[in-house]
Amino acid sequence: MSELLDEVPKPSQSESDGKIHQSEFASSMSSQEALEQVESEHNLTTANEIMVQNAKAYLLQKSPTMNLNLYDHLSQVMTKLLDERPINAVDIFEDISKKVKQTQFSKKMDTLRDEYENSMAYSLAEVQKSLFAKAVETEEGVAADHEEEVVDTPLPNVMELAYYFEQAGIGLSSDELFRIFLALKQLVEAHPLQKCRFWGKILGINGNYIIAEVDFREGEEDAEELGEEEDAEGKEDEKDDFGRTEEEETEELEDKPPESTYKPPPVIPKEENRSGTNRYTYFVCSEPAKPWVKLPPVTPAQITVARKIKKFFTGNLDAPVISYPPFPGYELNYLRAQIARISAGTQISPLGFYQFGEEEEEEEEGSVRENYEENPDFEGIATAELLDSMANWVHHTQHILPQGRCVWFNPVQKKEEDFEEEEEEEEKEVPDEPEPEVGPPLLTPLSEDAELNNIPPWTVKPSSNLISQYATALVRSNLWPGAYTFAIGKKFENIYFGWGHKYSPENYSPPPAPPVQAEYISGPDTTEVDDPTVEEEQALRAALEERLAAAEEAEEEEEEEEEEDEDDN
Repeated sequence: MSELLDEVPKPSQSESDGKIHQSEFASSMSSQEALEQVESEHNLTTANEIMVQNAKAYLLQKSPTMNLNLYDHLSQVMTKLLDERPINAVDIFEDISKKVKQTQFSKKMDTLRDEYENSMAYSLAEVQKSLFAKAVETEEGVAADHEEEVVDTPLPNVMELAYYFEQAGIGLSSDELFRIFLALKQLVEAHPLQKCRFWGKILGINGNYIIAEVDFREGEEDAEELGEEEDAEGKEDEKDDFGRTEEEETEELEDKPPESTYKPPPVIPKEENRSGTNRYTYFVCSEPAKPWVKLPPVTPAQITVARKIKKFFTGNLDAPVISYPPFPGYELNYLRAQIARISAGTQISPLGFYQFGEEEEEEEEGSVRENYEENPDFEGIATAELLDSMANWVHHTQHILPQGRCVWFNPVQKKEEDFEEEEEEEEKEVPDEPEPEVGPPLLTPLSEDAELNNIPPWTVKPSSNLISQYATALVRSNLWPGAYTFAIGKKFENIYFGWGHKYSPENYSPPPAPPVQAEYISGPDTTEVDDPTVEEEQALRAALEERLAAAEEAEEEEEEEEEEDEDDN
């Protein structure tokens, strides 16, 4: 109790001097009353502490919806206010409270999560991982094997060619070209190729085509494909024009309708492999690391129709080509026809780089030269001369004739069997033989190319006008936009980046439909008449009987007269 009394505040000296009556009153108080006063004050303090504890306990109650209590929330809000000390704390108190709640929010994660779709770029990157994985494996191989691969491989140095085209502002990005480089490496490793070249890239609406021009080694083409073609031809020979077998045809001989005497024009056969329009084989793919697809050989009918239509590629090789006149095939056949046309018109080289061999020079006049070889004595042409005259550039790909072939085929020529059949039959009128089509020979200079509406077929320019001594000569085709060729020293290359369409000064319009066939000439043998009535048939029958009777009587009279003359003699 004495300790409590010591804690009671004592009045100061000034207060004691100014207030004598209070000290006298305090001195008159008994010790019992002072003790009661201290106890009451202590009880009040204890009650206040209990109220504070009860209030704190209330503030510490957690919310049923959020894992948060008001006491901690207010503490965080006050801490944020004291840390930031905003000027208008009263105005933004509610906003700060919301921000503090948002920081405490945690999404309740379920054990089953949504599987999001991967983007096209991610899926493509997953596919193209194989390109780089194989490249790493080859680097870890034996050094001797690597040297042999560099010497013997037909893989072209795409990055070196891209460097020269880049000087003139032509080409793709370095990343895409490197992926194409690795994709060509996969193609070379998968097939027995003698030559491989990056032909170019044809653009499409939904997808593009990366094209590789290859040449198989002699006698190492796929035997399976040749076997499939032979089986297909054998099955077609077993059936007639109506798709019937011999057994079905013998059953229908009795009820066979009259056949038409019309003979369709003869089908122009396609050129053999390694010759003409099928000199090289082409592989295409939509993206590097995706499978390469081998394009089939092109036929003259496909090239002829491709010249009359103009279709954008869709990126789907199996898509039908809906056009007029109808195209005989699908998009892969149309793509192959356009590649043949572009190659025939834009594959050029410096004069003297190629030459004809000794066998080609000894051939008779009028024969078409198809083969050539590199000139080992070629020393290159100066860039200034290549830029000065187009006569220093030549075509090293055969021209495609209007027939759709590089070498003209006579459709009227007949086989020995046909001659034997004609000897047995009556003589018929022999149709006039068509005039053979002739195109410009190989290694024809570009200066002889014809213009189109006063537009030169070629445009040549240097890669740089500032440093001419190191510039390359770039030739651009105006008839096939997207075809480019560079040459510097002994190096040159052709490439194509475009939509696969030829330039036309006028807007494309489909060819008109053929004229309507004329009406058949009417005559007594073809004019329809009404059927005769029964009375008319009876009258006709009676008239015929009378004529027969009169003819018989006349014959009898003639016989009697002859007999009488014989008796008189």
